[in-house]
Amino acid sequence: MTNDPSNEEKYQTNIENDDTLTNRQGHPITNNQNIRTVGNRGPATLENYDFIEKISHFDREKVPERIVHARGAGAHGYFEAYGTIGDEPASKYTRAKLFQEKGKKTPVFVRFSTVVHGVHSPETVRDPRGFAVKFYTEDGNWDLVGNNLKIFFIRDAMKFPDMIHAFRPDPVTNIQDARRFFDFCANSPESFHMVTLVYSPWGIPANYRMMQGSGVNTYKMVNNEGKAVLVKYHWEPKQGIKNLTIKEAEEIQAKNFNHATQDLYEAIENGDYPEWELFVQIMEDGPHPELDFDPLDDTKLWPNDKFPWLPVGRMVLNKNPENYHNEVEQVAFGTGVLVDGLDFSDDKMLQGRTFSYSDTQRYRVGANYLQLPINAAKKRVATNQEGGQLRYYNDKAPGQNLHVNYEPSSMGGLKEAEQVGKEYTPMIQGELVRESIDRNDNTKQAGETYRNFEQWEKDELINNLVNDLSICPQDIQDKMIALAEQADEEYGRRLRDGLSEKKKEASNNKEEFAEDFNPRPLGAKDSKKIIDDVIKKARNSKPY
Repeated sequence: MTNDPSNEEKYQTNIENDDTLTNRQGHPITNNQNIRTVGNRGPATLENYDFIEKISHFDREKVPERIVHARGAGAHGYFEAYGTIGDEPASKYTRAKLFQEKGKKTPVFVRFSTVVHGVHSPETVRDPRGFAVKFYTEDGNWDLVGNNLKIFFIRDAMKFPDMIHAFRPDPVTNIQDARRFFDFCANSPESFHMVTLVYSPWGIPANYRMMQGSGVNTYKMVNNEGKAVLVKYHWEPKQGIKNLTIKEAEEIQAKNFNHATQDLYEAIENGDYPEWELFVQIMEDGPHPELDFDPLDDTKLWPNDKFPWLPVGRMVLNKNPENYHNEVEQVAFGTGVLVDGLDFSDDKMLQGRTFSYSDTQRYRVGANYLQLPINAAKKRVATNQEGGQLRYYNDKAPGQNLHVNYEPSSMGGLKEAEQVGKEYTPMIQGELVRESIDRNDNTKQAGETYRNFEQWEKDELINNLVNDLSICPQDIQDKMIALAEQADEEYGRRLRDGLSEKKKEASNNKEEFAEDFNPRPLGAKDSKKIIDDVIKKARNSKPY
């Protein structure tokens, strides 16, 4: 080692300071925004060490509660196919067997959930809702894992742990804080469309039966000739759609913080079986440069005037779980669980989730989580997998030589299946890079969403944003106002005026504002005053 400045400069690698982000190996992180992909659209590569270390550790942060989607309710039912996709035979787009015949029924289990909050949190919180469906098909399981909203906060899986960390409780106070939420969102402008939806009444669905569902990610369908199309999945409730204002949610929460679970359970017990219709949007495979958004970008909607919703089938939930823990708590979903005729796209969020979700289940439930009845395929299973915690049967084939737990073998071991449909073989070409998708307008669709809101939804959105942004530092407020102004002139003006008025009120009434660092969950009002009021109003009791 030499102190010669010329040699130091010559051999210098990454510039590192005391506040430089590193991984656990001590490597400085030079790009914490994007996973490494073939071209900026994907697909991702498996040697993404920084991402894999980051997401693997994130998957193991909490024991044993789910890191996300901890609070949930579930039910059994069936999916009935129409045999068509729109006006076309289903076989035109996919060879997946569950879609081919009109009236064909496939058993399902559905888990609804909140996303950020813990297992005993109220079901009135402002939060996306999970909408995950496990199809027990004749070709094995298919998991369609999604949310009630059709988009997401981020477009790259690298940011998922950061997003959840910002939205979950502060690591010091253990209290969710609107400042942390907006600090992340203001500095991640791709989140603005989702913020617009979550802070509107759509952020508090009335219950699970009366909310939409969406696969969110872009998938593919593959037909028998090996031709693929891009596809988005959407669930539409036959019960209608109902959302809540913050005032209505507070009134419900004061009386029943399990209202959505109770509503689902009692509806099924009373024979009022909830039903959804499954629709798909279909787009030819490819980058579609003619669009002003990338079809693989999870922060974007596919406009239905260009890509209409095509009906595929219906889902009915008609049986409650017999044991909450065994079924609702231990059910395990993964975005990588697809059957023949369904495939992945290069969606970077989908590819990151595909590793993360199943990895989480192996950690949370155990290596043999797929042997549990709620997760097991309702068909024969024969693998060469061995051991692992809580393994309780050998998934071997009848007549299999039990001495042979490998393949290939000529001594009575398992053999590969014969493929009938033509394999889908997409052409992948491009440089390995860590870059964002290049069509990344962050505000256009947020403006369209705002203009499509009814007046009461606009009013609620502005009131909710003003309430939580008012305690944020000025630079965060300015960034959020700028995004709103880019999205829609009225949106930005109302947000700016609302925050200005709120600051005047806070100054006059000595309420909380940005300079007071009192943790405050999303949607909470006068949280410090409430704490003081509790002490003043509580009645003294003698010890016993």
